[in-house]
Amino acid sequence: MCAACGIPTHVPEAGTDQTAVVPPPGPAATTAAPVPRFAALRNRDCRPYLFGAALAMMADNIEHVITYWVLWQKFHSPALTGFEVISHWVPFLLLSVLFGSWADRYDCRRLIQGAQALFMFVSISWGVLFLTGSLRVWEACLLLVLHGCAGSLWSPAEQLMLHDFAGRAELPSAVRLNATFRSLGILFGPVVGSALLLGLGPTAGIFANVVFYLPLTLFLFRTRFTGHTRDQGVARPRVGILGSLRVLRDVRSDHTMVSMIILAGLGSFFVGASLQSVMPIFAHDLGAGSAGTAYGVLLFASGAGGVIGGILLEVTGRIRPTARAAVVSTLVYGVSSLLFAVTTHYPLAVVLLVTGGVANLASMSIGQTVVQLRASAADRGRIIGLYGMSANGLRAGSGFTVGLAASAIGVHWSLGLSSAALCAGTLAAGVYALRERTGG
Repeated sequence: MCAACGIPTHVPEAGTDQTAVVPPPGPAATTAAPVPRFAALRNRDCRPYLFGAALAMMADNIEHVITYWVLWQKFHSPALTGFEVISHWVPFLLLSVLFGSWADRYDCRRLIQGAQALFMFVSISWGVLFLTGSLRVWEACLLLVLHGCAGSLWSPAEQLMLHDFAGRAELPSAVRLNATFRSLGILFGPVVGSALLLGLGPTAGIFANVVFYLPLTLFLFRTRFTGHTRDQGVARPRVGILGSLRVLRDVRSDHTMVSMIILAGLGSFFVGASLQSVMPIFAHDLGAGSAGTAYGVLLFASGAGGVIGGILLEVTGRIRPTARAAVVSTLVYGVSSLLFAVTTHYPLAVVLLVTGGVANLASMSIGQTVVQLRASAADRGRIIGLYGMSANGLRAGSGFTVGLAASAIGVHWSLGLSSAALCAGTLAAGVYALRERTGG
């Protein structure tokens, strides 16, 4: 077992690339001090980043609420509605590894600020087009794609910044709490977005939304961390688009890392972002009170699970970032989604959504941490980009596995079969990870 990261299959070897990321044997490595609860929040460098990122994620979701409503009111186009989802996730699929290579080489503060500036530019552009009444479909598609590109640029650089802020010992806390704060942003984004839409109207509301991106952008001018402060002196070769794909070949011998990337992709592809889009159907079928109330509670339960999960993981501190923990939590996510698909009891459905949210946050944060701890310093950004390509980019596929399949076999069957496939794939990924331990 690696004393630094707690991963049973990760054994540091002198003279290999692992020495770049694993401290040499010694008292610090063998008798590491216990990490306090909510360590990342106690870290004065990491704490403001977490709050700023939560506000920026909330702004991301506020923009979705306002722009999706305006686009439907103006064009009434189901095709454009589908493109809204595709444009958000496909940039992660196509660009995450490239942007990860940028994070390896350049100042991550500036990359994140560039992403925030692009978010703000898109919001301002929406506002101008709303104000002038000149919005056309091609302009909407362009802005939707730019918004997705901003998110994919932000993601790898953010993970390197978390590693730099927290160091190896506090990294699990930083990744968990960042995911928790992002879940808070996702949870409250629709609430604040609806309030802006109703209170200020879409034009003033989208302009006001720009303010929520500013705290994170301004904080990054103040921090001394660049994403590489703890890894100074590591050679970082210039990498182009084709060179950045070399990471696919480099990581294939690490069964644990590959299994974490596969797990993230399985959850995204088979369930992913589709659950929210089909939630109105489940609310209608479960029929508890008014459809609107049932729908709102189900959506809140799904989002609240992520927040509860992050807090529970931090408070208990009992689940360490291991491949086994990632496999088990992903399996729980799959099973809870499967049971949600088949249940006819509304209270049980709410409980299952909360459980699934807890398990999904645990799975993603544990997998992300394991990948970061096993990655070499020189390639960490590209490997994180590869993980992001799987964890985020494959969410576009859930529109087919659950969304389009529902038109043929019904939403309960499509989600149930997709969840069953997620469970089977998770078990296979767990067996694959164990091959490294047994030398298979």
